[in-house]
Parts: sequence; structure tokens; C-alpha cells
Amino acid sequence: MTSIPNLRDVGGLPAAGGTVRHHRLLRSALPHADDVVPSEIAWPPAVVVDLRSPGEQQHEHPLAGLPSQHLNLPLLSALDPAKGWAADLPELYGRVVQEAPHLLVSFVDTVAATDGAVLVHCAAGKDRTGISVALVLRLLGVEHDPVIQDYLLTEQAREEIDRRLRRDDDYAVPAAFFDVRSDALEIALEAWDDHGDGVAGWYLAAGGSEHRLAALRAGMIDQLPASPDSASPLSR
Repeated sequence: MTSIPNLRDVGGLPAAGGTVRHHRLLRSALPHADDVVPSEIAWPPAVVVDLRSPGEQQHEHPLAGLPSQHLNLPLLSALDPAKGWAADLPELYGRVVQEAPHLLVSFVDTVAATDGAVLVHCAAGKDRTGISVALVLRLLGVEHDPVIQDYLLTEQAREEIDRRLRRDDDYAVPAAFFDVRSDALEIALEAWDDHGDGVAGWYLAAGGSEHRLAALRAGMIDQLPASPDSASPLSR
């Protein structure tokens, strides 16, 4: 029996005013129908978001038998084909943020609108998944270092991911693209931070809404209890 490679719940990370809620956002590499899911993972997810392109989807989705809604947001299909393939991972990440913002917004809005767990995956659960999860985390107020640290956890799953991709044998990409590079994710983080109104401003400019952003934060953050020192004089 095998587990879904690179599967984890991003809950527990420090966010604005609290922590990211558990059992709301899961990330992984490509799942298979015969995978075993640890008991601490919310399963089945309410929504499965597949970030792969049509050419990677040779068959019915492996989790099609689950009572989950399935959504395909093919990030790489949105890239300008006239520019050719990216030279390296930092360029790829930068192009996804620049050329596929509408799909990233759709992912954020899906998480915000879902009552239950959302599983997002691509092939390795590293690049497309990493960018998408990072955007949600930054919108929740998670600082740069914890976002990068979550991304780097994929390095611990490299052997499992490689076995999974060899089993599927559909990913003829340069070996360097299997690396886990924090400098690549930094390209995305910088693009969001460089917007005049920060990451929230980037999301809104890309087609997001204040309503969805508020819903995301309300549904994804467990607020810390107020300390006695912060209570108003009228409450004492």
C-alpha cells in the first residue's frame, strides 16, 4: 500500500490574528485511487482541484469515484506559447503569476467558497501547487518564512514523488525542474508584494473580490483568543 506523495494539511501555520485552520486546505502530488490516506487527513475532500494541463490527463481523474467536486485549473495551459518553455523554475513561476492570474484567483475563490477540505494537486505537488497554496497563505497573512518552509517540505517527499512520476511515465521535463527551489517561489512572493497594495491588491486587481477575500479569511483562520490586557475598559 502507498500513500499519496507529498500530502499534507497546511493548517497550523501562523496567520493574521490566529492560525490557518486545519482540515481546510490539503496539498499533494498526483493521487491514485489505491492510495492510503492517513487518519489525520480530512477525507474525502469536498473539492479536488487538479492543476494539470489536458495533455497530462490521459485517463479519468484517479479520485473520480469519490463524492467530491472536481475542478481543473490548468495553469501551464494559460502561458503564452509564443514564449516557449521557461528556461528555469524562477522564470516558470514568474510567468505563471504574470500570465495565469485569473486561474490563481479562481483557486483562491474556490477555497473561499468551499465548506470543507480542498485538495489541490498537480503532478509533483511542488510548482503549480506551491504557487497556488502560497497565494492563499499570503492572503491569510502568513509571513514569507513559514510559506517558504511549507514549500520546502516537498524536498522530504522527493523519492516518493519520483516513484509516482516514473509509474505514470508522462513527465518528460528537464531534470532541473524536479528541484525544490525557494528562489523560484520568491519570484512569486515578490510579484505579489511589489503590487502597490500588496498581495491583497494583486488578488483584487487580477479579478478577485473583497467578498471572497473576507470569506477566505473568515473560513480559514482560527482566531487567537483576546488577552485580558486587550479587553476594553467597558468589559472589565
